[in-house]
Amino acid sequence: MASQTQGIQQLLAAEKRAAEKVSEARKRKARRLKQAKEEAQDEIEKYRKERERQFREFEAKHMGSKEGVAAKIEVETKQRIDDMNRAIASQKGPVINDVLDLVYDIKPEIHRNYRA
Repeated sequence: MASQTQGIQQLLAAEKRAAEKVSEARKRKARRLKQAKEEAQDEIEKYRKERERQFREFEAKHMGSKEGVAAKIEVETKQRIDDMNRAIASQKGPVINDVLDLVYDIKPEIHRNYRA
């Protein structure tokens, strides 16, 4: 009977050691997964930063800097405004004369809907 009890005790101890090993293996697996996830996040962040850097280089190469684009737009806008002001100045007199001619040229007539 003692050997049977001793055998059961050995089985229980072995089962306990096996459960501890399985638990430790699960913990190691969870740590490895967490570490792999962190490494993947770091790698993704590095890739994203590299692509952003490449995009900024491409943008600067093909479009110029934002300040350069803003300055170019400002110059074009001023040029257009100056062109419009010159066109207004050159056409102002004739347009005023045409409007005044239309105002002064009154032709009295009876409205077509009037019935006498």
